[in-house]
Amino acid sequence: MNVSACLQTESLAVGYDGEILLNDVDLSVAPGEILTLIGPNGSGKSTILKSIAGHLAPLGGAVYLSGKPLERLTPHELSLELSVMLTERLRTELLTCADIVETGRYPHTGRLGILTDADREAVRVAMEEVHVWDLRERDFMQISDGQRQRILLARAICQQPRVMVLDEPTNYLDIHYQIELLNVLRRLVAKHEVGVIMSLHELPLARKISTRVLCVKGDGIVAAGRPDEIFVPEVIDALYDLDPGTYDPQTGAINLEGE
Repeated sequence: MNVSACLQTESLAVGYDGEILLNDVDLSVAPGEILTLIGPNGSGKSTILKSIAGHLAPLGGAVYLSGKPLERLTPHELSLELSVMLTERLRTELLTCADIVETGRYPHTGRLGILTDADREAVRVAMEEVHVWDLRERDFMQISDGQRQRILLARAICQQPRVMVLDEPTNYLDIHYQIELLNVLRRLVAKHEVGVIMSLHELPLARKISTRVLCVKGDGIVAAGRPDEIFVPEVIDALYDLDPGTYDPQTGAINLEGE
């Protein structure tokens, strides 16, 4: 076991309804690292993230948080260690954006869930970090998808976990906010030594933000390494079955046939 890892899996098997989709998933993320999963749609990236976050029961192997088996952690212990931002649409009624972000503080409050001044300050700082403080009184269901995505990131940040699990966090965001969100993650990782594991579709962004990259395809992990080892034509072309297209490592673009 990697003693420096804040999250680690060993021979993890994941899937649905007892049917294994991916086998032998071995990954780890240490404090201060950003581990990014890339691969074709439907390859199982979200299934891996849901399994390590405790939303799906593993079908084999193990997940460890700070060296402790995931299944031995209480829900409260898990919420202190790990925050999650998945792609499912959150449906709420009559909750403001600030109300949503405040739920990230509940692991740190008492049984009654009463927020202290320090909790409210953590909420303000998190919302300002992703530039949504001006939305604090707005109904969460009356703002845009991109704004909701940033609200959910603020909630994950103010939970102050050791590990953040993010499934396609740049969904619904234009390029300005994609860059802003990833800059927020980079600052968070550097300042607070948080470990981040996430999935991304945008290969140029994954190349720039990641400490390490895992390629998911078929029934498991087909390649792993530093961005300079992964974002090369032989790996990306095979991962996404680009032939007759090709991946250009200089620009991060996909060249069409004949280009």
